[in-house]
Formats: sequence, structure tokens, C-alpha cells
Amino acid sequence: MVPDTAFRGLIHHPESLLLYTAMTGLLPAIVLCGRYFYSRRVIHGYLEHAMSRDMGDIEGFYMNSSDSCLWVAVLEGKVVGVVAAGGLLKSGGAVELLRMSVDRCCRRCGVGVALGRKVLEFAVSHRYSSVVLGTTAYTHAAHQLYQRLGFRCVGVTNGYVTPGARCSLLEQIFYRVRHHHYSLNVQNGKITSNGQH
Repeated sequence: MVPDTAFRGLIHHPESLLLYTAMTGLLPAIVLCGRYFYSRRVIHGYLEHAMSRDMGDIEGFYMNSSDSCLWVAVLEGKVVGVVAAGGLLKSGGAVELLRMSVDRCCRRCGVGVALGRKVLEFAVSHRYSSVVLGTTAYTHAAHQLYQRLGFRCVGVTNGYVTPGARCSLLEQIFYRVRHHHYSLNVQNGKITSNGQH
């Protein structure tokens, strides 16, 4: 996640690219190192935040409630993917797709689609009206996966504050991500796309 947000994300921030290319000599290397350092710090903060909440008590958070669940994909005895679903009390019948992750060596093999469909089946069987998700992924493949499952992007938040971030000025300068919001209607047991591109 660190290289993804620190470097691949630059193409989505032209003002940062202009700033970096305008500088000469050693300064661009220092700026890029700063971007990497603060991206790494935010990602580690995010992981600590996740471990102090749901990922630190998977059974208690996901398996002891009828409003949530977690699935893993196993291939040859090795966990290659994970996804979770959590009911949103304030969203009028929505369930949130959470923690979608697939091992790099198993991407584009249908693992992500199979995991995503598990969440959709969960939503239909529990009579939720919609499935929502948010992602800061810059990779095109992640967005293609959600679109292939039927999700539509319904909004983008620029300058998203990652959970666990310290919100220091340097983090805000060097670590900037976009948070894409996706939604999919699953009313009456039918899955229909919601929102606009």
C-alpha cells in the first residue's frame, strides 16, 4: 500500500507533480523521500488502528453478530484473500463491504470476484437494501473489480483522512489520497447498479 499511495497516486495530483518537477537538484529526491516516509507512517498508523478495532478481534467483531461476517479465500492451504461485511445502523438498510484484499500472486484469477459475491449474497439473504464501500486504491484493477461486481462510483473525497493518521501538517502535505465511494442496490433480492460514474 505504501508505494501505491506514495508514488502511483502522484498521477492523480498534478499540483504535486508540478511542484516536484519545478524543483531541481537534490530537493526532488528529498521531497520524494518525505512522501515515502509520511505515506509509510500513515499506512502503519492505519494498520495499528485496524488491529485495535475489528482486525484485532475478528471473531468478536464479525462472527458474533448477524449483521456482519468475514470470509477468507484459501488456495492449497494458504489464505489468499479476505473480505468482510458490516451492517451500517445509520444508513437505512445498507451493509458495507470491508477489508477486501487479495494476495498479489492470485489477482486476476477470480478470487476478488468470488469474495465480492459472498458479500452480495450476504446482503440479499439478510435483506439489506444496498451494499456500499470506500476505497483509496489507485490501481485501476481494484476499481475494475468493483465495477465488474456491479458497483458504481457515487462520489470521490479528495484529501481523505485515513483512520489512524496523526493529521500533522507534513502528513497532509506528503500523504494525499482520494477516497472513492461505491454503491450497489440489492433490493428485493435483485442486484441493480446505483449511482453514476
